[in-house]
Amino acid sequence: MTPEERDFFRTNGYISLGQLVDGDELTRMVEVFDRDRAETAKDHWYRFGHWQTVNCDALFTSPEFDELIRHPKAMAYLAEIMGDDICFSELCARHMGPYDGELDHGWHRDRGHWPEHPLRVDYMQLMVYLTDVHAGTHCFSISPESVDEEILDNDGQLTRGGIVDIHGPAGTGLLFNVAVLHTATTRPTQAERKTAQVYYGFTHRPHLSEDSLMPPALWRDHPDAETRRFYGLLNGKTRDYMDILRERGDLSPGEAQVTLRELDVKHGRRRA
Repeated sequence: MTPEERDFFRTNGYISLGQLVDGDELTRMVEVFDRDRAETAKDHWYRFGHWQTVNCDALFTSPEFDELIRHPKAMAYLAEIMGDDICFSELCARHMGPYDGELDHGWHRDRGHWPEHPLRVDYMQLMVYLTDVHAGTHCFSISPESVDEEILDNDGQLTRGGIVDIHGPAGTGLLFNVAVLHTATTRPTQAERKTAQVYYGFTHRPHLSEDSLMPPALWRDHPDAETRRFYGLLNGKTRDYMDILRERGDLSPGEAQVTLRELDVKHGRRRA
């Protein structure tokens, strides 16, 4: 991360990684995404927000997403921003289909700023576009915010910071502080948008959410100690899942999918 890039992140709350994946790597990730939707739609993909379907257990259903989660370029930038105490928090694969309604924004901050961090970061997100995104498609939008500025309500921030629509070819990566105001922008289009959205936190801070299961193969059984540490901040959903395994033994893939859907309902992530 160059000094100019660090200054940009400090001033705006996000940084583009450019073409994070391309060529065969991009083709592989798109194939993983499409296979996941085709094979697990019944139990794992559900409606979210204005015009999205999501699978927040995509790491469990498609372990290949670990390649994106721990992509070397993304991890290098995260280490510059967050330090060495980074851990996995959540992965959601998200799909937005063709749409003929009105332009829609759902401006929000996922969590509050953490004032004790020099960049006010508590959690970060890596957004990876798996389709081309431009002015004629759905996109991610953010309202730039400096760490030196007062934190405003949504209307005040939009007036001060304006709106930046993030466009780029398939494979584009973006890192941003989830406390900075942002939204999925839904616009009339015949194009679909596919994204992998990864959240990171600190091992010494609370876990982010109950959305994603931490697969035991990564935090318990993996031979590499650093991998076990990175995936080792367990949320309530994972602890509940492990209790079920202790009670019932190993689950078939179908039983596991049903169990995770039931845990999503228990933790208020989706309706029964």
